[in-house]
Amino acid sequence: MGKSIGILTAGGDSPGLNAAIRGIGKAAIRTHDMNVLGFKDGFRGLMQQRYIRLDGDMLSGILTKGGTILGTNREKVHKMDVGGTAMDMRDLMVENFRALGLDALVCLGGGGTARNALRLAERGIPVITLPKTIDNDVYGTDHSFGFDTALNIASEAIDRLHSTAHSHHRIMVVEVMGHNTGWLALGSGLAGGGDVILIPEIPYEVEAVAASIMDRKAAGSTFSIVVVSEGALSTPDTAIRDRLQERVDAGGGEAEVATKELKAFVEAQTRSTDRLAEQLEEITGLEARVTILGHVQRGGTPSPGDRLLATRLGTTAAQLVADGVSGVMVAIRGDEAVPVPLEEVAGRRRTVPLDHPWIVSARSLGVSMGD
Repeated sequence: MGKSIGILTAGGDSPGLNAAIRGIGKAAIRTHDMNVLGFKDGFRGLMQQRYIRLDGDMLSGILTKGGTILGTNREKVHKMDVGGTAMDMRDLMVENFRALGLDALVCLGGGGTARNALRLAERGIPVITLPKTIDNDVYGTDHSFGFDTALNIASEAIDRLHSTAHSHHRIMVVEVMGHNTGWLALGSGLAGGGDVILIPEIPYEVEAVAASIMDRKAAGSTFSIVVVSEGALSTPDTAIRDRLQERVDAGGGEAEVATKELKAFVEAQTRSTDRLAEQLEEITGLEARVTILGHVQRGGTPSPGDRLLATRLGTTAAQLVADGVSGVMVAIRGDEAVPVPLEEVAGRRRTVPLDHPWIVSARSLGVSMGD
């Protein structure tokens, strides 16, 4: 056998994870004669030496399966829960990595996984990451696998809500996932024919949203579809969040208090979509209904697009391991799969540029962005 590699999945589950595991594993075994281990439940599996041997039989038939055959979690390598105490487990992970005779560790995940991978790379583990998230917010890559499937699911849901909105002359407020970026809401809203699209990158005014709905009514439209990203905030709430974040960033004695206040503020936003619907009802006099798509957006069979992307990223990762490359994320840039240093990726987020073609197209169609 040639080199030995470990694979793990971390962060939230996402369509395409199994396709990526398959792409890495099959290319590693068939093309590069490698030995492949899969760690269970993210970085905790590496810490506890819980793994399975990934061979042809294990990798067969998983291309179309949702979720991850390895399991996942969101734990941080330097703050891992051990008996109720947060402990730095990086040294133990390095020890286990070496004891298993591994040459590289391939981590599938989003921004948090990139940060954890960089922390391990700084301790001497040769690491490669693959960008996975339905949010499409991993910095340094044009696309993340999982996004295309979620985009399809959200767009179909918006399609289906049109008939109900039209039949009952309602405002349908649809909340989609996306964390603190608007890629999913913007893409599905545009593809699904949303009349209003609210994203975190553009603070909204409730009055502006209501005005656009009333303009539609005056023009003869009896319903409106409002697509809201879970991280979208009104202009006043954005100002509050930014002030709290400034206090956190300033450090000093106020930072701890500000951190708690910021956490409480973020938790309070879980009902922001309901509040928005209530405000729109009050201002417009029209009935509003809320649909929160939730985790259904990241479950089930991955789309062909995500399968292709995950497979390509996975096979490229195997090639990079064979070439001795590490400390990188495999990114898609244009038509190329390229290695990007983890230092450029970790701690950064890919947000929607305000001049992005999707925003330009939405505005050209008369879609309100709430500003």
